[in-house]
Amino acid sequence: MNTEDQDTRWMNMAVKLAEKGVGLTSPNPCVGAVIVHENQVIGSGFHEKAGLPHAERKAIADGTARGNAALFADSTLYVTLEPCSTTGKTPPCTEAILEHHFKRVVYGSQDPNPRHRGAAADILGRAGIQVTRGILEKECDHLIRGFRLNMLEGRPWVIAKSAMSLDGRISRSPERSQWLTNEKSRSFVHTLRAECDAILTGGNTMRLDNPSLTIRKPDRPVSSLKEQPWRIILTHNAASIPADSVCLTDEFRDRTLIVENVSSYLELLKNLYNERKTGTVLLEAGGCLVREFLKAGLVDEWVGFYAPIITGGGADGVTGGSFLEREAFLEQPVVSIFGSDVCIRGDVSYR
Repeated sequence: MNTEDQDTRWMNMAVKLAEKGVGLTSPNPCVGAVIVHENQVIGSGFHEKAGLPHAERKAIADGTARGNAALFADSTLYVTLEPCSTTGKTPPCTEAILEHHFKRVVYGSQDPNPRHRGAAADILGRAGIQVTRGILEKECDHLIRGFRLNMLEGRPWVIAKSAMSLDGRISRSPERSQWLTNEKSRSFVHTLRAECDAILTGGNTMRLDNPSLTIRKPDRPVSSLKEQPWRIILTHNAASIPADSVCLTDEFRDRTLIVENVSSYLELLKNLYNERKTGTVLLEAGGCLVREFLKAGLVDEWVGFYAPIITGGGADGVTGGSFLEREAFLEQPVVSIFGSDVCIRGDVSYR
């Protein structure tokens, strides 16, 4: 196996580790790291939560605990994101790399944070450490797409989730079950919520459905470090939200915010990012609010569930009419099957 193939192999392992941190690390990105000596992993780790050690330091600590610290100087450190080079809540990772005299460092994505961008290669190179950049860059960039938007635009990444019938409805007639999709789909929605720092909905959804908007029954394990997402309710009149609503009375009621008369959704998002450190927001709302976010170009990712049913009535998933100057396309959509339901997920491009 040549060096390029080896780099791809180990970076792919680092990517898999980084994925374990999705939804946990805001306002930081999710990052994975692997230390390799003579084609053997001698340390690994991922960033678990803001304020805790970064992936590089987790991998170093793991390798040290295994008794492998003496091998670091003849090892390669693979990390999905350019190592940080300034002090935040934790010391810079470049210092830890220099301290242990790694032979080589390989990273996938350049850090979009202007405080760090491009600095690691210079710092490490001056110390005689070989640096290789751009291995599995596409995959590593995908991991931090939300973080990149946070850095460039100062707002959260917005995922719009919708569950619809084949004729585009999100509700059924009152005498029928409120559910369109099956339990497998609904369980995945709880996992999707675990990827996010806040869930945003409208007052009408609260009045009609009284949702909990919590992580309760995910289809795969969720870290004990994961907090319940903030629940953001948008309404013209806070008094119109029933006082006995689940979001206002359950054990997580302190993580519910009611926001009245929003005049700019962009400013709302920027405030959520700056004040609450919400790097990713899940939009779970009716067709009117989804339409407005699409109209403003503020939907960054779409997760659409489609149930094999034609209701012939009910509310629209996206309120109709001509409202987009540029159409919204899903880039490289991924199609998943949940029982009899179909889910289409992809990043949104307006063109």
